[in-house]
Amino acid sequence: MSKFPWKITIAGAGILAATVYAFAQYLPGTNGPMGMHSQMMQSQSGMPGPMAQMHQQMMQGNGGMHGGMGQGMHGAMHGQQFSAAGMPTMPGQDAFGTIQEIVQMLESDPTTDWSKINIAALREHLIDMNEVTLHAAAKERMIDNGIEIAVTGEGRTLEAIKRMVPAHVHELAEIGWNAKTEDLPNGVKLTVMASEAAPRAKLKGLGFMGIMVQGGHHQPHHLAMAKGEFGMH
Repeated sequence: MSKFPWKITIAGAGILAATVYAFAQYLPGTNGPMGMHSQMMQSQSGMPGPMAQMHQQMMQGNGGMHGGMGQGMHGAMHGQQFSAAGMPTMPGQDAFGTIQEIVQMLESDPTTDWSKINIAALREHLIDMNEVTLHAAAKERMIDNGIEIAVTGEGRTLEAIKRMVPAHVHELAEIGWNAKTEDLPNGVKLTVMASEAAPRAKLKGLGFMGIMVQGGHHQPHHLAMAKGEFGMH
């Protein structure tokens, strides 16, 4: 047994009292720092103001302050996807969004000749793009000097293949690629020759769709098509 048990008891009681007092100083509604902080965070109406709401959000959640801050940052990043009016900006479907963008450009151009505008042709072309991208079968075969791709399909997909793949050969020529097409009973055979601009390893890595997206002609082509300046391909 200790020789000074009464001293230990007194010291323990003193520590406990000091702890209780310090904790009370930080409780809302007291005159301590937390109480003063809580009062400062109240608006004149007695309801939490914006700063108080932000503070509450930071202090709530499973993660305490870090959880609240994480949620706030997530919300702010989410908000960047919305317009200033708080409304969504994504159209919900890519072809719809493409047509909407083209129509807005035409409406903002005072020189637009609406008698020549053909949005229906643009829509059909976008359907072609969808069919070729998502529904066409592409069987690729590496050859000594390049790549051969048998692009096949049925019905509407076959129609899209016949229009888009041969037309794209002309676009490839514009950027220095050597390509050609041959008709197949159910599609088109696309052959692209290896070159300095398109070495064999690159052609293998790109494959059919990588080759189809080469060049920057698609976007201006869509606008020209909507204006009735080019046919549908």
